Amino acid sequence: MKKLGFVMIAAAGLFAACTGNGPTARLNTAVDTLSYAAGVANTRGLKPYLEQQMGIDSTQMKDFIRGLQTGIKAADDKKQTAYYTGVQIGQQLSTMLDRFNYELVGNDSVKAINEDNFVAAFIAAAQEKGTLMDMDSAMSYLNNNMERIKAEYLAETYAEYKAENEKFLAENKQKENVLTTPSGLQYKILVEGKGEVPAEDATVKVHYKGTLIDGTEFDSSYKRNEPVSFRVNQVIKGWTEALKMMPVGSKWQLFIPQELAYGARETGKIKPFSTLIFEVELISVEKADK
Repeated sequence: MKKLGFVMIAAAGLFAACTGNGPTARLNTAVDTLSYAAGVANTRGLKPYLEQQMGIDSTQMKDFIRGLQTGIKAADDKKQTAYYTGVQIGQQLSTMLDRFNYELVGNDSVKAINEDNFVAAFIAAAQEKGTLMDMDSAMSYLNNNMERIKAEYLAETYAEYKAENEKFLAENKQKENVLTTPSGLQYKILVEGKGEVPAEDATVKVHYKGTLIDGTEFDSSYKRNEPVSFRVNQVIKGWTEALKMMPVGSKWQLFIPQELAYGARETGKIKPFSTLIFEVELISVEKADK
């Protein structure tokens, strides 16, 4: 943060000289030239920071320079320093709240974090007086309840989709040649292999295609024309369970309930609570080195 602050301050003279809103550069001595060179050098990375991190483009540069020069003049005034520090932290908190809200409830503005509560708590805690809970209680509540609140929101939002997937599994379970394990994994043997069955710590090579219950394809090694290799115990639970039963040379169709897949997480085209359907071809197995 200190380095960034120096970058921004050092750049002020250069931008102001260019726009006519600040001091004029005069290179009369070696120190003058060194000062100017330092100003130029320290603008490295400033433009992408302003554009990408702060959303400031060339049309707002005059306002940026104006604010920057005000900040420089107020640097020795403790009250002004405190004020501008508050402005800066407030902007950072606004960005953080946006990320926090998206992580918790996506783009649902109705279920978003209560900004008034957040700001009231932040101000009280910053002043160390008037808080409704202490730091330990706040941290404990966050750690114990954030995932629960997020899960409840997802369960409510995707209730209909979750029910569709549960119905699909219930009906699929009754179909001919579909087998179900105690965990709820369903599978159908398309080709019966005769080779070795991999252990949990083995590395396997497979070809596969993954779809959702509506037929949406979200991944396929066949399309890439290249099988993949991985450890049996380093994939989703449904895959691990199936691979530990599959002899090399087998091709199975897997119907993996969300509890054995990604659960309430959203991953690319895979919505929360999705049943995953895979065609998996076990090409070879290589036991892990001991």
